[in-house]
Formats: sequence, structure tokens, C-alpha cells
Amino acid sequence: MSESYEPVPDDALPWQQLAALEAILMVVDEPVPASVLAENLGLPTGQVHELLEHLAADYRGELGGRPRGFELREIAGGWRVYSRPEHADVVGRFIVAGQTARLTQQALETLAVVAYRQPVSRGGISAIRGVNVESVMRTLLTRGLIEEVGLDEHSGAVLYGTTTEFLERLGLGSTDDLPPLAPYLPQLEQLGELEGELR
Repeated sequence: MSESYEPVPDDALPWQQLAALEAILMVVDEPVPASVLAENLGLPTGQVHELLEHLAADYRGELGGRPRGFELREIAGGWRVYSRPEHADVVGRFIVAGQTARLTQQALETLAVVAYRQPVSRGGISAIRGVNVESVMRTLLTRGLIEEVGLDEHSGAVLYGTTTEFLERLGLGSTDDLPPLAPYLPQLEQLGELEGELR
């Protein structure tokens, strides 16, 4: 989102198009690229991007209204409405009230291996973790955090990678934004070689 965005005067905005755009944004469950929104609205992508910037500024209270409890953000290659960070505690309490299904340490470790080594096979993950990862992989697939991304050309093994949902939950634009592991895992190259042998 451009920090130098200058709001377009209200009388120059197509309010019906703004309303239609808002209606779509209220029902999406993952970030949607401006080009996809433009296609569905029958508008040029540049115009939709301008409308998105206007809505984002309006929700922040920059166009004369009060700040909302939500904001419009561009993340993971698309746009989506999110609750504002300052309300994270109350929203978090509401969401997790009565919910105990959190990822286990084993699932988090497996997810980290997929994130940093993708595309990677189950065999490669098992080799790195030193344990069977079948049930953990099913959990991560069910949660929508990983997905099948292809087949290994040599062994035919299914390869896995992270999803847009994973990026969105971590607030990342792409996996390139993951923090470097090298300072913490000096043996990473050896692990990669082992994984290559086991694929």
C-alpha cells in the first residue's frame, strides 16, 4: 500500500463500484489480487487498485471519518479485510474461546521444514526430522497450511510446499520473507544433501 496515496475527491469516485468491491472483499477468505477483482467488476486493474487504496485510506480514518475496527491490507499478492492489530487481543480471545486445537510442537517443526525446504517430499521431511511424519502431514494439509506442489522427477514422490494461507497467517508477502536459518542451522547444507538422496 502506497504511503503517499492522495485520496481521490469523493465526487469523482464511482460509488456503486466501490460498494460492489466492498461486497466482494467482505466474503473472501484469502487475499484476492487486484487483477481478479478487476475482472469480476469489469473494470481496469488500475482503476480497481485506486478504489482499493481509497477504501484502505477510508478505513484508516484518513478521509475524514473515524478509524474502523478493521483495515484493508495488501498481503501475499492480494487484498483482504483484516481486524486492526490494536484489537488483536480481544479478537484472539473471541476466536479461541473454547477452541483447543492448536498445532503441536511436532506439527510446527514439520511446517518449518516444509517452509524452508520446499518443494520437499515426505521422505525428505522424515529424514530431516528423524521421525515418521504421516499424521502430522495430514494435519497440515487439513489445516490448509501445506499443499501438493508436484512430483519429484526422479522418484515420483509427491512434493509439498506452503500455501497462501500459511503466508497470510504469518503476515508474509512470499517465502522470500522468511527469516534466514543459516545462523541457527550450520548443518543445513548436509540436510539438503541427505534429503536429495532420499527423494
